[in-house]
Order: sequence, then C-alpha cells, then structure tokens
Amino acid sequence: MLLKLAALGAAGYAGYKYYLKSQEKSELRPAFAGNQAGAEIRDAGPQSMRDAPVRHWSKTDEAADQSFPASDPPATY
Repeated sequence: MLLKLAALGAAGYAGYKYYLKSQEKSELRPAFAGNQAGAEIRDAGPQSMRDAPVRHWSKTDEAADQSFPASDPPATY
C-alpha cells in the first residue's frame, strides 16, 4: 500500500514538472510556430503562426502581416 502511494506521488510529481516545463516553452514565444525555432522575429504568414487562423487570410491580411511592425500601412489598403 505504501509503495503504491509513493509510486503514485512520484508519477504525479513528474507529470507536474513536465507540465510546468511545457508551459514555460509556450510562454516564451507564444506566436511562433514549431518551425520557427531560435528565431527572434516571426516570419510573415499564417504558416508561421503557432495557432491556426480562425478564418481564411485575404491579400490584405498577408500584406499587413508582412509589413508589421512598420508604421506605414501596405499599399493594398
């Protein structure tokens, strides 16, 4: 009984540590896709986003993402 309880506690602790480690990684680069490892700036386009876009991107969406963080809007507006 005591051995089972110790094993369960160890498994729970290991799972908790794994959870914390995965949370730290996702908080460091929340907008980066998995193919953006080591990048300081995210590449433009929905394929470089961690989360899939909710709707289909228009040409305006693409142009705005490519121009960010520039102060001037793209010419497609």
